[in-house]
Amino acid sequence: MAIEVGSKVQGKVTGITNFGAFVEMPGGTTGLVHISEVADSYVKDVNDHLTKGDQVEVKIISEKEGKIALSIKKAIDKPPEAKRQERQGRDNRNSKDNRSRNNFKKESFEDKMANFLKTSEENLSTLKRSTETKRGGRGGRRG
Repeated sequence: MAIEVGSKVQGKVTGITNFGAFVEMPGGTTGLVHISEVADSYVKDVNDHLTKGDQVEVKIISEKEGKIALSIKKAIDKPPEAKRQERQGRDNRNSKDNRSRNNFKKESFEDKMANFLKTSEENLSTLKRSTETKRGGRGGRRG
């Protein structure tokens, strides 16, 4: 059977590692489902989701140099509504970031430079004070 990227096939889990699971597809070819492609939620241990011998539906993501990348989570058809909500969640996160950035007053380059110089002077004086106190004392210069 020819392997087509983007197609969904049934396969059998033949091995589990800490980084994913090997799945044998029809025709005897084997591909890897990376741990990040096992489920939509965070996967700490593949054994929590799969066991050797399981029959799973996988989607062929890519095929490069004889290595086949598979995905279980992409093989599951989500209803269009779920996809839309997922996308909106990402958009809301991005808009929050943009809003927080817009709350800051616009500073000119000169203001930014002045603030930078002030903080760097403070940092340098703090560093100088802490290194000066460490000099001398026991184990100082021997001569």
